[in-house]
Amino acid sequence: MVEGRKQHNGLTYVILFFGILLIIFPLYITIVTALKSNVQSSQSFFTLPIPIYLDGFKEVLSNERYWRAFFNTIYITAIVLAGNIIIMPAMSYAVARKIPVSKAYKLVYYFLLLGIFIPFQVKMMPLVKLLSSLNMMNPTGLGILCISSSTCESVFLFVGYMGAIPVDMEEAAWIDGASTMKTYTSVVFPLLKPMLATVLIKQGLWMWNDFMLPLITLNRGWKDWTLTLFQYNFQTEYTINYSLTFSTFVASMLPLLIFYCFMQKAIVGGLTAGAVKS
Repeated sequence: MVEGRKQHNGLTYVILFFGILLIIFPLYITIVTALKSNVQSSQSFFTLPIPIYLDGFKEVLSNERYWRAFFNTIYITAIVLAGNIIIMPAMSYAVARKIPVSKAYKLVYYFLLLGIFIPFQVKMMPLVKLLSSLNMMNPTGLGILCISSSTCESVFLFVGYMGAIPVDMEEAAWIDGASTMKTYTSVVFPLLKPMLATVLIKQGLWMWNDFMLPLITLNRGWKDWTLTLFQYNFQTEYTINYSLTFSTFVASMLPLLIFYCFMQKAIVGGLTAGAVKS
């Protein structure tokens, strides 16, 4: 039995080791390529940057278009995250609590679930035509579009999570005289921190890294570009400027890493708070 457990632990460590390699290797390639010139990259992708080449970072960070794209990306991502904080939990709360007693809410819920299974390629052209007709082919319009695009999946996740929250806690608040809004903001919403952090991480990563939606909607000029569109311009028909491409990527990773680490703490904190309150 002890031998079997040792073999099981050994296999676990081997799998974890290869999992770590799968994570570290792409990160290593990204960083070392950003610190190489195009000549060094053409010689080998895997060797260390000797000497270290920083002109790629200097050129990117001194480019006005980079900072404009950086601001646009933060702006659009902030709109999407704000929508997911304000709209999605409140909508999901109404749906989750009315599904057992209302066929209309149940129909709305299943209708939203159908939206998860519609491929983006199917709705791509209708969305572009809609934005164009509303004169919303700009960063603000893209942010609003992404909020609506995230509705189906976000509601599905929140409704499933709220099913595990005891209704007795809300009933106790109602007995104490709390209104529905007060109950939602004071009792239910604080317990949603783990799922809220999960949704925000997912939507934030999607919006920060998305290429297709900005490509087909932000076509008025470079002042509307996001970071992915800015980075795409280092690729020509026959060549790719690896130094500038990876320098842009590395320079843009820091805000995303900070956001991810912050939301990871929120997941743990929310789980702890939920355990204490329940």
